[in-house]
Amino acid sequence: MKKSTILVIAVAVMAGAIAFVAIRSFLEPKTPASVTSDIAPMPGASAASASAPASVARAIPEVLPDFSLATLEGPPRALSSFQQPSLIVNFWATWCAPCRREIPLLRQLRAERAARGVEVVGVAVDFREDVIKYAKEIGLDYPLLIGEEDGVAAADLFGVSTAFPFTIFADGQRRIVAVKIGELHGDEANFILDQVERINSGKLPVEQARVMIRDEIKRLDALRAEKSPS
Repeated sequence: MKKSTILVIAVAVMAGAIAFVAIRSFLEPKTPASVTSDIAPMPGASAASASAPASVARAIPEVLPDFSLATLEGPPRALSSFQQPSLIVNFWATWCAPCRREIPLLRQLRAERAARGVEVVGVAVDFREDVIKYAKEIGLDYPLLIGEEDGVAAADLFGVSTAFPFTIFADGQRRIVAVKIGELHGDEANFILDQVERINSGKLPVEQARVMIRDEIKRLDALRAEKSPS
C-alpha cells in the first residue's frame, strides 16, 4: 500500500473515531436489534440502517474470525493460535494518538491478569518498518500482528471500518463479548474482563454479560462527560 493511500485512510479513520467513540456490545443472538449510536448490530444482523454508526460496515460476528498476519519476528501467525481463556484484540496504528495512549493500559492489563488467563494481541494496521521501530522505542512487550492491505482486510472481518482504535474482548469459546470503538479506558476494560471471567467460569451467561457491559459503559461514559470541561 502506498504511503499516500495510508494517509487518506488515516484521515478517514481519525474522523470516524472522533465521530463514534463508544462501546459496542451485543444483546440476545437471533433477536432483531435496534441500532443506536452506542450499540452494535447483532451478530449476523444487517447494519444497513439509517441509524447505524458510520463505522459499522456490517454486523459484528458472534465469534472471533480467524486471520493470519506477519509478526514482529517475521513469520505469520494466526489469531486462532492464541488459546488463552480471555483474549483482548486491539487494532491500532502508529500514527493514531488514541492508539498510542492505550498501549500502557494494555500492557498493564496483560501484566496484572496474565495469571488469570488474559492475553493481549495487538493488530497493527500500518507499515511494518514503522511498527517495528515504534515497538522497539517503547518496549512493547505483547504479541503483535502486522499488516497493510491485509491488516485492513482483517479489521473488515469484524464489521468495523474507519474507526481506530477498536478493541475486541472474547471469552474462552472465542465468542465476542464486547467491542470498544475508540480509546479504551481502564474502568471499562476491567469491568469487561471481570464479566469475561464470570462467563468462563459458568457463572454468567454471555447474553446477560453483553447487556451488563452495555449498561455499565453507558454509565461510565456519562460520568466522564460530567467531569470533562465544558
